[in-house]
Amino acid sequence: MASTTPSSAEQDYLEAIEGLIETKGYAKVVEIAERLNLKGSSVTRMIQKLARNGFLKYEKYRGITMTEAGRKTALEMKHRHKLLRNFLIEIGVDAKTADDDAEGMEHCVSRKTLAHLEKWLEKQRV
Repeated sequence: MASTTPSSAEQDYLEAIEGLIETKGYAKVVEIAERLNLKGSSVTRMIQKLARNGFLKYEKYRGITMTEAGRKTALEMKHRHKLLRNFLIEIGVDAKTADDDAEGMEHCVSRKTLAHLEKWLEKQRV
């Protein structure tokens, strides 16, 4: 079980790892580093921390798997990002800017605000 609430950086890692596992079936340190534009040594340290905190299972040279807590966090961040991106596009922001801005906003918007955003977006699609 996860022992702490993940930081923004940890949430970004979990989201990236979940995305790699979803598309490729696995995630390697080198791919995570590429996706996040970081050095492999930094990624390895964070992977070890996330494993200690119960978000990942990591065995050196064997690969990375997500725990239920890690996957839940990653999927929540993915949902937050999608909602914020869609909202920004709905109000006229171009897709690239919306994606970039949603990346920063996803960490600081409350669940309550996201719920209202989701309802508002649903009304716009009727």
